[in-house]
Amino acid sequence: MMKERYEVVSTLGEGAFGKVVECIDRDKDEHVAVKIVRNIECFREVAKSEIAVLEEINSLDEDNTFACVRMLDWFEHDGHICIVFELLGLSTFDVLPFSVEQIRHMAFQIFRAVCFLHRNKLTHTDLKPENILFVRSDYDRQSNVKTTCRGRKLQSLDVKVVDFGNATFDHGHHESLVSTRHYRAPEVILDLGWNQSCDVWSLGCILMEFYLGRTLFPTHDSKEHLAMMEKVLGPIPPHLLKQTSKQHYVHIGRLNWDEQSPSADYIRKHCQPLKQYMQRRDEEEKQLFDLLGCMLEYDVCRRITLEEALWHPFFSLMRMQKQQQHS
Repeated sequence: MMKERYEVVSTLGEGAFGKVVECIDRDKDEHVAVKIVRNIECFREVAKSEIAVLEEINSLDEDNTFACVRMLDWFEHDGHICIVFELLGLSTFDVLPFSVEQIRHMAFQIFRAVCFLHRNKLTHTDLKPENILFVRSDYDRQSNVKTTCRGRKLQSLDVKVVDFGNATFDHGHHESLVSTRHYRAPEVILDLGWNQSCDVWSLGCILMEFYLGRTLFPTHDSKEHLAMMEKVLGPIPPHLLKQTSKQHYVHIGRLNWDEQSPSADYIRKHCQPLKQYMQRRDEEEKQLFDLLGCMLEYDVCRRITLEEALWHPFFSLMRMQKQQQHS
């Protein structure tokens, strides 16, 4: 029955979990995305968890007010769990980099969506540019037919957050290791436990990537990652290093790091203090970097919440526009 309803048109993406295909829903005569999960127990468990989260999101946001992907249906076919979603466009990763104005427009939607999750006791835990999709990928060709994604001017900057397979309820089991490497918060690397604020750190890294067109921390090694953080954000507070069980990262109360190593040269080449990344230093850019400084704060007790971030001056224009729409 379900197999006959959905006709596969093309493959949208593949990963360890399985693949996502574009289908025609014959019952409704519309295009949808179907995530087909591999018939392996660990992936099936993740899929069931994702369905539970998506059902919760659907019921809490019936009006589709917040920019979280909509699950339309789910079913099992030949042992594969299949989740049916609204069909979205390209990921933000495919269209990097963005202007400060574009970043503000997208970040306001993303922050509201993730803030909605946080208010409802959920942490996404795997925020990255690949998991933020444009609602539509229609674009104006700016020069010739050979124009790549990076030369495209998107007609709409409306985005949605996707992939809730690792989303965790506040009361649920917290895996010690969460987030994709480049977006992983220091408290996760130092094994200090984590809460919703790890999403805030990830979003700080994402906004920097939107701005730079490349990842802020280009590494695959935890100690090097911490050293990069220090290069960009200054020293890790001693009280955090004191608390970590990963004492091999620590030497006499500081990060155990050899400034003479080849890796140190690599870091000097690829990382610089946060404010030095500013290109124009106009008011908008200063506001963006002030917000980033509040998000990329080592100590979770001092890190800004998304509720607070939405009131930051960087978003005052977006808040005014929202008020005008409702008045």
